[in-house]
Amino acid sequence: MESVSTKEKDNMTSHKRKREETTSSKIRKTEENSSESCLSQPSDQSVHEVITYEPSMLPTIHYDPDTTEPISCSLKSLEELLSWKRNDASPFNVATVPLASRYPPLHSCPRRTLVSHDMKGVSLVVFLVLSFLLRFIQGAEVEMPYAFYHWEYIDIFNYFSHQMVTIPPAVWTNAAHKHGVLSIGTFITEWTDGAKTCEAFLADEESYRAAADKLVQISHCYGFDGWLVNIENVLSETAVKNTGPFLRYFTDQMHERVPGSVVIWYDSVLKNGSLSWQNELNDDNRMFFDACDGIFTNYNWTEQSLEWMKSYSAAQGRFADIYVGVDVFARGKVVGGKFETNKALELIRKYEFSTALFAPGWVYECHEKADFRQNQDKFWNLLSDFVYIHRPSSSLPFISSFCQGFGKSMYWRGQVEMKRNWFNLHAQEIQPLYLSENMDNGGWLRTRGCSEDAWIGGSSLMVEGMIPSGRSEVCARIFSLHIPLAPKTFVSFVYKPPVGVKISLELKTIDGPLCTFDGTEEIARDSVFPEALAEDNQLVEQFAQNCGRWTLDGWTTRCFLLKMVGCSLRDVCIRVSRDEGDENVSFNCRIGEIMLLDAESLQAPLQAVEGICVNDVVWHTGTSQGDGHTLKVLLNATLRWQYPTQQVRHFRIHWRHLRGPDPRIPPGALTLIGRSYSTLYRVVELEVPAAPGLIELVVEPVSREGFRVPEAQWGRRTLSYSASSSENPSV
Repeated sequence: MESVSTKEKDNMTSHKRKREETTSSKIRKTEENSSESCLSQPSDQSVHEVITYEPSMLPTIHYDPDTTEPISCSLKSLEELLSWKRNDASPFNVATVPLASRYPPLHSCPRRTLVSHDMKGVSLVVFLVLSFLLRFIQGAEVEMPYAFYHWEYIDIFNYFSHQMVTIPPAVWTNAAHKHGVLSIGTFITEWTDGAKTCEAFLADEESYRAAADKLVQISHCYGFDGWLVNIENVLSETAVKNTGPFLRYFTDQMHERVPGSVVIWYDSVLKNGSLSWQNELNDDNRMFFDACDGIFTNYNWTEQSLEWMKSYSAAQGRFADIYVGVDVFARGKVVGGKFETNKALELIRKYEFSTALFAPGWVYECHEKADFRQNQDKFWNLLSDFVYIHRPSSSLPFISSFCQGFGKSMYWRGQVEMKRNWFNLHAQEIQPLYLSENMDNGGWLRTRGCSEDAWIGGSSLMVEGMIPSGRSEVCARIFSLHIPLAPKTFVSFVYKPPVGVKISLELKTIDGPLCTFDGTEEIARDSVFPEALAEDNQLVEQFAQNCGRWTLDGWTTRCFLLKMVGCSLRDVCIRVSRDEGDENVSFNCRIGEIMLLDAESLQAPLQAVEGICVNDVVWHTGTSQGDGHTLKVLLNATLRWQYPTQQVRHFRIHWRHLRGPDPRIPPGALTLIGRSYSTLYRVVELEVPAAPGLIELVVEPVSREGFRVPEAQWGRRTLSYSASSSENPSV
């Protein structure tokens, strides 16, 4: 794999802000204080803080040294790996979304697709800027970030970097898991330093077991699903002799601690210890393949390589475990790459192998950022004939507002909640199929994400095209699913009606042996065109009451009720039909949300937030923008609370001023700080009134369906603060 030069590494190091690392004893002290403060905060009492402007004691590996904002991390040396403890883990970087079920599952998919995410193809300056911005776990303000959203096509997502131990950021693991995709980290050694590392941890059984145990513990702790092992340096006779046993032990331990996990070997070192990329599985690297879950081959293979592997004895019965590498940047002598990557996949699938796509971020890095969505959709559309469409197969509810995890504004029910560019993959929802289809007579059909307007999140789904003369309608499949329906399934469909065409919802079912419609008759066809319920229908009124808002800013909500027994939903389609005439009709329709619920859940009670506590408080100061002399007080703190996360879409975090030094100033209104997608949130640089003061921090749960939770069930914690008599803040 491509490596950063020594000069570039030095330059990158020089760009980093210098800050003295917190000692391990301080880290332990901070963690102990965090736990104690959370346990010692009765729910009916205020937390009191004395303001001191001392340097933060939070570990700088997990928190930005200037703002204390949570950041993703990696381990850079064997010493860091072997000394790692669960108490050293960042709670903010722990994935909270369990791996969703899908069809077909990984173990029964005969030809898999792995994506290895790497952003090293950009210039050093761009790479530094992206790395700096995208490390923030709670999101960042980025005008046009890179995001992956074609999850339905892939099986495994590998977060790659050239740090020795790359831990996938929780935002990527959560997005992958939401779509049923495995997320794996990278364990890499390179060059002279890498050789020294290997000599140490592969010296004997005790050493390699110690390293493997730590990697297993890290994966289990952070909630991801395995590792790519990439040894790109020469190994001594002793080290290479122990590499096979290391891989076997490592793989067995991963399977035991993280069921369904994988360990994949990268094609680099040979059985004699030399470094020589083979671009295939053969006798020289078979010993590594035999000891783990698969091999990721180098990129310079030929069709002869594929022919050889197809007949190779060691490959028999394990074609799916051979991930033939494709460098999307097309560096060196390779088949395909760039917008011809489909040529490589066509050959790979011809011989029935899996594939590993390295650096598909090429569509972002080497093109205009404004055209990112268009180029990414084009890239994956070219591959669509050679990849499986995996169907989510979880139980109801099924909900998506099509948010891709970034946008120009943050929307809630069609209204702007926050107007600025943002990126946070925690907010990414189940992604639809992005199709591009040409028809006879010049007709065409396309679906794409769009940030110009949205119902919830940062983007909506645009269905656009032209109905050609001679056709009365076109149909866009936006989801391919395998979801059992309830006897009574309530459907909500939000969209903006287009001009000149009619929009209808078509649902296709997988008919079971007892599948009946309306509970009385067997379904003779697999397509259902549900009729909209009237606004005065009892279920619609209950739904509207739960949501709190109805039609806004041109958005229309239609509700349907399906009475089907023994059926599963297969496809969700948008059918577009012409109003009249037979001329070519162009159209574009914005879809805001699709939701399918068990009708019984409309009556389900919503829970209250419990156990909210405040800890890891750090005070900063700065000058106000007005006169440049008045000092402002900035609060940084971690909020924790208890709530069943499977019931929520996200949490809104608010604050308000209750009392300050001037008693004439009345309490303030609630002000939104941000959103959290777990039961944890870091308040960063919140300007509060001067001491002494009393503020309230509030956690508002937003249900998965978007239903309002009464204020009485929100979590609240008051925080009082006073100035230290000895504190003399300086800017």
